[in-house]
Amino acid sequence: MWAVTLEVYNHRMKSIRLFVTLGLVLLLAPSAFAADPSGMWEWTITPPNGEQIEVSLELEHEDGKLTGTYSNRFGSSDIKDGTFEGDMVTFSVDREFDGNAFSVDYSGKLQGDSILGTFELPGFGGGEPMVIDWHATRAKE
Repeated sequence: MWAVTLEVYNHRMKSIRLFVTLGLVLLLAPSAFAADPSGMWEWTITPPNGEQIEVSLELEHEDGKLTGTYSNRFGSSDIKDGTFEGDMVTFSVDREFDGNAFSVDYSGKLQGDSILGTFELPGFGGGEPMVIDWHATRAKE
């Protein structure tokens, strides 16, 4: 009889250990597989004149800092004020057009291999700022 009781006890203890281990794995899994915006991103911008502009963005997220380089046919620029909190990516890019320097502010939500968001262009010639949607996809290597 004691052998049966000991066997049942051992089986229950194994079940409890398995349950606790699985619970810890599920609890820690989100941080172990946290989203990371690092990598090369690509998208197309279509300004009001209808001419498409191919854009690439190489991001690096390390030690809580988001850095990177923004590039299109008009040149490249380091991003500034980059942040990545939760699933939100934000950064600014300094650009120049017709001798006028300006900053473009980007924000977007990281969803797997996509970033969906908006960017804001300043109002040129006294016009109102424009908010434009952007959808970047992670470049395949």
